[in-house]
Parts: sequence; structure tokens; C-alpha cells
Amino acid sequence: MSDLAAKAELLRSLHVPGDPLVLPNAWDVGSARTVVDAGFPVIATASNAIAAALGYDDGEGAPREEMMFVAARIVASVDVPVTVDAEAGYGLAAGELVELLTGIGAVGCNIEDTDHADGGLVDADVRAAYIGEMRAAANRAGVPLVINARVDSFFPASPFTGDKRLTDALGRARAYWAAGADCVFVPGAGPEDLRAVVTEVGAPVNAGLPLQGGSLEALRAAGVARVSVGPQLYRSALGHLRADLERLGGPTA
Repeated sequence: MSDLAAKAELLRSLHVPGDPLVLPNAWDVGSARTVVDAGFPVIATASNAIAAALGYDDGEGAPREEMMFVAARIVASVDVPVTVDAEAGYGLAAGELVELLTGIGAVGCNIEDTDHADGGLVDADVRAAYIGEMRAAANRAGVPLVINARVDSFFPASPFTGDKRLTDALGRARAYWAAGADCVFVPGAGPEDLRAVVTEVGAPVNAGLPLQGGSLEALRAAGVARVSVGPQLYRSALGHLRADLERLGGPTA
């Protein structure tokens, strides 16, 4: 476990507010190796892209075993730390999820609070307790797993609207940080809401970067510590594939 622990500590150390870790999310071995060859120090998986490549819907629509098989192949194919998008935990107990992740060699994970089974969001206290149990299990395993807690208050699954979304997001982010998360991720938050999370929570913050129209400099200026692009690279790759097929004489859509 010493090698995994060292990789986890390296991953954690790269979360620097204002000088963020940039993660071009991978979905298979080929994309992961391309990211490493381009000089990026960490691989993050994109569950949306992996599920789509396997023919399933996002949001835990793919079987856990298939998702983790792909993640395990990615981990085995590169020497850099790998953080796995574990969605909402696939119904596993916190200790089981940590055992699964560390067992394949992952040293970090995303864990989200959308309730894929019943709709809406998991109660914040319930999710915070789960994160606390993950942290305790990782400590027992001797691998300081880097937990990126995704706060879905701005997502369609959220029951909140208007200013209540930020209020809910701040409460969740504080609770997850206090429970043992290493970073909080509030996708869908606008620039002002994102700044509020950075300023008021005190945790390293992950922000999403739109490849079209997004500004990495603006995110640096906002003080975020981690930047990811989710399934955008996968979709871009499919766009290039479609263009090549058209050049080969395929009918246009």
C-alpha cells in the first residue's frame, strides 16, 4: 500500500487554490495514455463517458462491475495517480467502496449526492456521514484516498431554485469538508456562486471548464484548486470521428 499512499499524497498536494490541478477526463486506456503523454500528472475518469462508451445511460445506468473493469484497466495502464468517478457509490457501503477503489489501485474518487434510485438529492447529513465512513475506511487501509465530494445543488436533480441553490450548496460543501472530503465540486454553479463557495467554505474547490467558451484563467483567478472537463473530450472525439466518416463518403445526418 505504500506506493498507493504516495500517489494519494501526490494527488492531494496538486490541489492548490489559484494554481489548480487540470484534469482532462479519460474514458479508456487509449485516452488515459494520451493524457499522460501530453504531460498531465494525474488521470481522472469520466463516468458519463465510460457509460456512454459501454452503451449505457449516465447516472449509474451501467453495471458497477463494468465501470470498475474499465477503471481498473486505466489504472493498470499508467504510472500516474488515478482518481475514479464513482458516481453515487453504486449502492455500496462506504467501506466496500473504498476497498473496491483501492483494490484496483485508484487513489482518489468523485462521490456525488444525486439520489439515482429515488430522485432528488441524498440528505446532506446522510451523505456527510457516508464520506466520514469513507475517510475512516481509507485510514484503516493506509491509503489516504483523495475524496472529491460533488455537490449537485445546481443540477436538475436538485429540488432547489434561485438563491436556495447556493444556500444548499454551501451547507452541503461545509458538511462534506468537515466530514473528511479533500475537495468539493459544485458543477453548474455560475461564476459568482463559485466564488462564494471558494470564499465561504474554505475547502479546495473543483470547477468544471467548458471547452468552448470557458476560461481557465478566470477559474484560476476565482481561486479554484481543481479543474475538470467531464465527458467533453469523449464527445469531441466522437465529433472528429463523425467528420472523418463523412470524408470517407458516409451519409451525413
